[in-house]
Amino acid sequence: MDLGQEELAGDGEMEELVRASSADNPLRENHLQRTHFPGMVRQKAYIFDGLGNYYNKEWDLAEGGGKEFCWYHVELPKGNQKLSQSAQYLIDVLCPPLKLQDILSLVSNGPFCGHVDGALVFRVNSPGPPSSNFTFRLAARVTENSVITVSLGRVPRLGFSPVGQSLLSEIPSVESPSYHRGERKEGGGIVIREHVLEFLLTMNHSEEADNPVPKSVSNLVVHIIDTHVDHLQDVVTKLEMELDSVELELDRGGFALKKQMLDDRRFPKMHLNLQRLLQVIAHGEQVYPRVKEKCSSKNWFASEDISSLEELIGRLRRLKENVGFLANRVTAIQAGLDSWQSEQINRKLYYLSFLSIIFLPLSVITGGNNLIFVHLSLIIGALIC
Repeated sequence: MDLGQEELAGDGEMEELVRASSADNPLRENHLQRTHFPGMVRQKAYIFDGLGNYYNKEWDLAEGGGKEFCWYHVELPKGNQKLSQSAQYLIDVLCPPLKLQDILSLVSNGPFCGHVDGALVFRVNSPGPPSSNFTFRLAARVTENSVITVSLGRVPRLGFSPVGQSLLSEIPSVESPSYHRGERKEGGGIVIREHVLEFLLTMNHSEEADNPVPKSVSNLVVHIIDTHVDHLQDVVTKLEMELDSVELELDRGGFALKKQMLDDRRFPKMHLNLQRLLQVIAHGEQVYPRVKEKCSSKNWFASEDISSLEELIGRLRRLKENVGFLANRVTAIQAGLDSWQSEQINRKLYYLSFLSIIFLPLSVITGGNNLIFVHLSLIIGALIC
């Protein structure tokens, strides 16, 4: 009994020593954790001179001085990791100088906008599975000379890169049967394949479009929110085109196609994805007006960028209405399929009832040979089904 008490006392002393050690050396512990997950996240660091130029820089999380400002972006992987694992990835690359409260404010789920340790922090993180294409997470920590952003997966047009030769600047030509790949027609035109056009049409905002370089932190904040809204718009556009294609298939298709769509639960899954989109847009509707309100009190946030934020908030509201229309279309199509399925079941039951009316009286008359008629009715019923 005494030995057991001594062991418990020893465990308590060890816990106190661990807590004391953690309290005395927090920075050393964080420094050791920076090498725990090498290469698990993508990192980009930029420095802007305030004159429309930018340069890549080392990952030191330092702030700019004067007109210069820095941007550090972390791209979390789209896998099946837990939220705590994502937090560990951020601790690995952002601590120090960030503290635990900064990490939690960036990685937690749900909408948020407020000041954390003197910096403006906002996030629009949806709680869906990270591997889903309809789970969006974007968070930012903004100071006067520095911005730190965290996204789940890649956000199109968010980063900056040297502008090369773009397909959008070419003069297109119509594809002909005699065309060979890579061939240019007379007059400098280049043939654009049909599948390339289909891909470009799903994106309202192409990767190769002009991406102006921010001249201030307020320009950069508008750029971050703008690319997030563009990303949502592109996903909605792709869903619209997919829904149009499915409706056309249903009009042309027959029994097998409709049964396959019901078995695959295609429209319930699409409806779930639309609900996830609506949740992300609702988070933006809550957060971005508060971002505009808090930024309007900053003397370093330009008034024209406040107007730009107001326009983005209006775009987000219109996008929410569009997603609501899509959800109604999906519901109507699913209701039509359910009605068709009920009609098929009722028709089969009608045929079975008709066969029963014919064969049951005959089975009474034949007596011992009624099994023959029962088997025959079952075979015919199976053929009808």
